[in-house]
Amino acid sequence: MSILTLLTDFGTQDTYVGVMKGVVFGICPTVTIVDLTHDVAPQDVVAGRFHLASAYRYFPSNTVHLVVIDPGVGSDRRSIAFTTAEGIFVGPDNGVLTGIHDGPITSAVELDRPQYWRTLSPSSTFHGRDIFASVAGHLCAGVAIEALGSAIDVSSLVCLPELLTVNSDGKQQGIVQSIDRFGNLITNLRLDLNSLESWKIHLPDHTLPIQKNYSESGVGQLVAIVGSHGFVEISVNCGNAHERLGIRVGERITMEIGGNCGDGAVTIVGSKSGVAVDGTVSGTIVDSCVGGGPRGKT
Repeated sequence: MSILTLLTDFGTQDTYVGVMKGVVFGICPTVTIVDLTHDVAPQDVVAGRFHLASAYRYFPSNTVHLVVIDPGVGSDRRSIAFTTAEGIFVGPDNGVLTGIHDGPITSAVELDRPQYWRTLSPSSTFHGRDIFASVAGHLCAGVAIEALGSAIDVSSLVCLPELLTVNSDGKQQGIVQSIDRFGNLITNLRLDLNSLESWKIHLPDHTLPIQKNYSESGVGQLVAIVGSHGFVEISVNCGNAHERLGIRVGERITMEIGGNCGDGAVTIVGSKSGVAVDGTVSGTIVDSCVGGGPRGKT
C-alpha cells in the first residue's frame, strides 16, 4: 500500500486540494492520502517547511511527501523530487524543502519529463494539479524517480537563508518560523531540556524563564517552553502569544547566555529576516516569502 502526504497553502474553501487528490487517484487508485495541513498562510514557505519537517519522520520511509506552497508558480523555478532514507519528496525548488535535503540524498531530479505530467500544456497558475500531483501519483504507482526527470546536483537546491541559525559571541540568532492555531510563537532555536534553568526569554517589559510545561505559569501569563518539536516557543498559558505580542513569522530572535539579560535571554529584535548572514550553507540562497503575502493562488 502506498502512502502520500499532502501539504499546501490552498485552504479548504476551494476545490484545489480535492482536484489534486483526483489526479493522484486517477493514476494510483489504491494510494492512501494523508492531509498534513492546508492551512499554511498563503505563500508562507517558511511555515510550510516547518510543518513538513515536523511531520515526515512519523511516516514509513517509502512515503511520498508532496508539498505545494509555490509563490513562483509559472516562473522558471524548478519542479523537483528527491529521495532520502526517510522518504520521497516532491515540490517546488523554492526553499520549502530546506533542511529536508540536508541529509544524504540517493536521487534528485528536475521534473522535466512531460509524459508524467497531467497535460503537456500545464496551467501557469496550478502546477500542483498539472505537474506535482501527477508525478506524485506515478511515484505512488511504483515509477522510479529517475524516470521522472533529469538528475540535478544536490548542492544546487534552494535553501532559505532565514532558516540558518548563526552562533557567535555567545549568541544564537534565528527567527519565529511558525505560529500555531493556539498563537504559540515557534522559533527555530533548539535548547537542551537539561539546561532550562540557565536560560530566560527577554521581551519588552517581560523576562521569562524557560519552563517545562504551560501550567508552570498562571493562566494568562507568558511562558517560554521547549515544544514537542524540540524548538523554543513563546506562549501564553490558555491565551495567544501572537495576539499579545504582535510578533509574526520571520521576526528575528537572538538567544544569549550571560550579557545584560541575566543568565540567559532570547531577545525579539522585531524586524524581518532575510538579510545576509555569515557562514556557508549547502544550496542556493534566494529571497522568499516570509509570513505570506498577497501574491494570489499558487
